[in-house]
Amino acid sequence: MPLDYHRLMAMPTLDVRHEISERDTILYALGIGARELCYVYEDGLEAFPTIAAVVTYPGFFAKDPKYGLTWQRVLHGEQSVEIHRPFPSSGAFHASTKIDEIYDKGADKGAIMEVSRVIFEDGSAEPVATVRSRSFLRGDGGFGNMGQGQPPVPHAIPDARAPDISVRLPTHEDQALIYRLSGDYNPLHIDPEVARSAGFDRPILHGLCTYGVVGRALVQSVCEGRAARLKRMDVRFSSPVYPGEAVTTEVWHEGEGRAAFRARIESRDVTVINNGLLEYQ
Repeated sequence: MPLDYHRLMAMPTLDVRHEISERDTILYALGIGARELCYVYEDGLEAFPTIAAVVTYPGFFAKDPKYGLTWQRVLHGEQSVEIHRPFPSSGAFHASTKIDEIYDKGADKGAIMEVSRVIFEDGSAEPVATVRSRSFLRGDGGFGNMGQGQPPVPHAIPDARAPDISVRLPTHEDQALIYRLSGDYNPLHIDPEVARSAGFDRPILHGLCTYGVVGRALVQSVCEGRAARLKRMDVRFSSPVYPGEAVTTEVWHEGEGRAAFRARIESRDVTVINNGLLEYQ
């Protein structure tokens, strides 16, 4: 049924305070498959920048009845992380998550909801990161376009020419078991019966885990192994990854500090992340 646009846009922000330790930072790195000492050893530990996607995460708030959403048909469609300064490997953080806009695609096509949060370290007025996401509300369209225009067009992939860089990284059979310890306990990623009920042969990898794996490929190749050079990473999720599959990230240079990318599972000939935009220094 159509959602209540004005009610949703007037909902209060979701305020979260989140403390992370060096152990949490190491566990996140292991969850996205990183094995470099700088991400897994407390002596000189660096936080891999995509950890911003999970710090101060407010949880799956669409399931709360007060939002009036068909939560069973909500799909995480797009993700963006913008890094303003190197993410600390430990500390206390706070952020307020807010609904920025909702776009109606029609009664039979659902809606798109944009959500954002700006992460601050406690005691600092300088933001660490801005996290944005878009979700497809497949059961809540038909309320009329009451907001501002149309959703932004996804970043184009120049696939008329071959990619400038191609990086193939493995995932591990137990990767979802490790990644879920960073806070996403959805049984879809661990319970075979739940996965089958959702139409999958077996449990699938978390989308944000795949996001981190692709982030590693971009840091290794475009950023020359220096994670602090990654400034922004936008993606559109297009298909799930199964733990144990190898993810091939294809990159096209677009000028100083910018690149387009996508990620594929070559063994199944399927694109799992599309319309990627990387900004780096």
